[in-house]
Amino acid sequence: MKPKLVLVVGTMVLTITIGGGLWSKDSKEGPLRAVLEHTASRNIHTAQPADLLSTLGASSEEEVYDALLEGKSLAVIAESNGRDAREVVELQTAELAAQLDARLAGGSLGWDDYLAQRAELREIVERSVYGEKQA
Repeated sequence: MKPKLVLVVGTMVLTITIGGGLWSKDSKEGPLRAVLEHTASRNIHTAQPADLLSTLGASSEEEVYDALLEGKSLAVIAESNGRDAREVVELQTAELAAQLDARLAGGSLGWDDYLAQRAELREIVERSVYGEKQA
């Protein structure tokens, strides 16, 4: 996978994650708000760099960085270390979903935007992890 593609996909994920709620004037969460507020107020597990390294089977962030610069995808890195790339997809999808849930609960993301972003979340993460093979 090309480094520029990694940058573009990463930027898209970041934009989707933070962009939807910035222009939303009112929040349309519906009855799920109370549940999500309770969840957001608790200690939500968020992935740490060590979680990703462990899932990839990599020994350091530098190893992953260098492999990405060489054009390898996260899936190739995981598979070359005897790990399942689907676990990388699951980890990143769960992390971004938790961020979306927290934004919805905090009122910075409307219900319609939340549903739209959740619907395309897995596909975006899969493209990021697998690179051009998946597109």
